Amino acid sequence: MLNEDQLKTLIADIESDTAERTESTTNTDKFAQAICAFANDLPNHRRPGHLFIGVRDDGSLAGLNVTDDLLKNLAGIRADGNILPQPMIAASKFSFTGGDVAVVEVQPSDLPPVRYKGRVYIRVGPRKATANEQEERTLSERRVAYAKSFDAQPCSESKIDDLALGQFDSYRREAVDPETIAANHRPIEQQLASLRLYDPERGCATNAGMLLIGKNPRFFLPGAYVQYLELPNVSLTDEPLDQAEISGDLHTVLKELEGRIRLLVKTSMVQVSVLEEKLVQNYPERALRELLMNAVMHRNYASNAPIRFYAFSDHIEIQSPGGLYGEATRENFPTRNSYRNPVVAEALKSLGYVNRFGYGVQRSQALLNENGNPPATFEFDEQSVFVKIQKRSA
Repeated sequence: MLNEDQLKTLIADIESDTAERTESTTNTDKFAQAICAFANDLPNHRRPGHLFIGVRDDGSLAGLNVTDDLLKNLAGIRADGNILPQPMIAASKFSFTGGDVAVVEVQPSDLPPVRYKGRVYIRVGPRKATANEQEERTLSERRVAYAKSFDAQPCSESKIDDLALGQFDSYRREAVDPETIAANHRPIEQQLASLRLYDPERGCATNAGMLLIGKNPRFFLPGAYVQYLELPNVSLTDEPLDQAEISGDLHTVLKELEGRIRLLVKTSMVQVSVLEEKLVQNYPERALRELLMNAVMHRNYASNAPIRFYAFSDHIEIQSPGGLYGEATRENFPTRNSYRNPVVAEALKSLGYVNRFGYGVQRSQALLNENGNPPATFEFDEQSVFVKIQKRSA
């Protein structure tokens, strides 16, 4: 992050492709577009861009009082799901005699192109613009050199024929601004690459492309399925009431998981007082959904092990391959998180399976408490995350 002397120097300088000033404290669209543009780093500086709030166009201070709420709102732009994939940003406050300055520092993305509400924004010198087809292609090709996450890497043995392109069209309409689609005359390979589903240099799908729109993802990623068991009691040795290997593209998997959850959730009437009864569920449906979505989004897809979803008579277990990732630790879970699969996370947000990043576990715990269930318990090791959800007692 900048120190005070560096900030003074940048404020006094002219606007550029790594710096933008504004007096507004409420124009979230403007802030988000600037963050998106800095994250795309079209000039390829590979250094942070900075948004200065509380600074006039001529570099003078606007006399702003930066509050904690403003800093929280600025930091929250990262997690609201409108900028995809999520940028890495930091928001801080500097105080001077002429007023405060809020600074948002944006790191260049390793997964360009980055979109805000379906549009790719870039910096062209001191101004912001929407990327044209050639600029978007440049960003897509650059990603190949930077991609670090498994889902963004090439699925090297695949071909474009292994992708269900009809499903891509449906996904694209959720992820990309309609005007951009209408003006799009690029070959299908470039369109796939712009959403990180295809590697044009190697002529193959990415792992995310295979997971999201692959005709047979398990052929290339053997662990990409969910092992489901419903058992009559509390032992794995019992004869299961139902079992399935739930596989296919992620949209198909998630739809079937939602159906399984609905079958497991039972509603009953309980007596609250002498004169009052109310309907309750053995498990809150939304809590189970959040925890399963979390498992699908954060699992290690390089592993050959499936997600395990086991329903016992008094509890449910979800085991996901891959331990805690990145900044997440036993001590800060679930308030801190990193994304092992940022392209998959982006797709789940675009398709409506995720409403807001980073709150799934906390929301689930709140729903369990509201329904009268004990809190879900979590166990972590290097290989997996294990979640246990207890049934609501009568």
